[in-house]
Amino acid sequence: MRQLAVLQKEITSCERCPRLREHCRNVAVTKRRAYLDWDYWGKPVPSFGDSEARLLILGLAPGAHGANRTGRMFTGDSSGDFLYRVLYETGFATQPTSVSSGDGLSLVDAYITASAHCAPPDNKPSKEELANCRPYLERELQLLRSVKVVVALGRVAFDTYLSIVGRRKSAYVFAHGAVHTLGGELPVLISSYHPSQQNTSTGKLTHAMLLATFQAARDLLEDRNPPAPSKSR
Repeated sequence: MRQLAVLQKEITSCERCPRLREHCRNVAVTKRRAYLDWDYWGKPVPSFGDSEARLLILGLAPGAHGANRTGRMFTGDSSGDFLYRVLYETGFATQPTSVSSGDGLSLVDAYITASAHCAPPDNKPSKEELANCRPYLERELQLLRSVKVVVALGRVAFDTYLSIVGRRKSAYVFAHGAVHTLGGELPVLISSYHPSQQNTSTGKLTHAMLLATFQAARDLLEDRNPPAPSKSR
């Protein structure tokens, strides 16, 4: 737990990606009209959750006016609204909304991290920026010893995780709700569409779809009618 706390301090002080740091600072200064009275976080956003979690949730990166504003993963934007409602309904969060880092929300048996910890322009970190952030995730995976299931939100998170655990990305099909057994002592991996505003507003990802994904994670953890794993290529 102490090592995780030290790691989060390293993340929040990181300056490895000049483009991302400049973007986060600029957003924190210009702000969005609805949040003019907010003191934006504007720094790399630390991970969040239970250090003994059996469920790891891996996202892409903080939202410019969400986590980059509030300082907590998936907090303060529509993606977080969509995600935390489902986490609450499946018992992984203590409340269904997440509006600020001090709103009393806690995760239960779950931990949220990201492939990149800074908000990128157009939500698209470069390959080099993802590579710069990768060592933080590698260390988290070593420290989070209780993880049994990983939910990857989006293709970038899916590919990032497979690469870190030494699995060939082309051998596993990214599809919403697909369950992947990676072998050895590795956690089960579930792929999911990201709860971005684009995906949820177009109906590509619905509440029922995301709920089914996290219910599958719950069933795997509790060993009750777990979903059948998807076939690898």
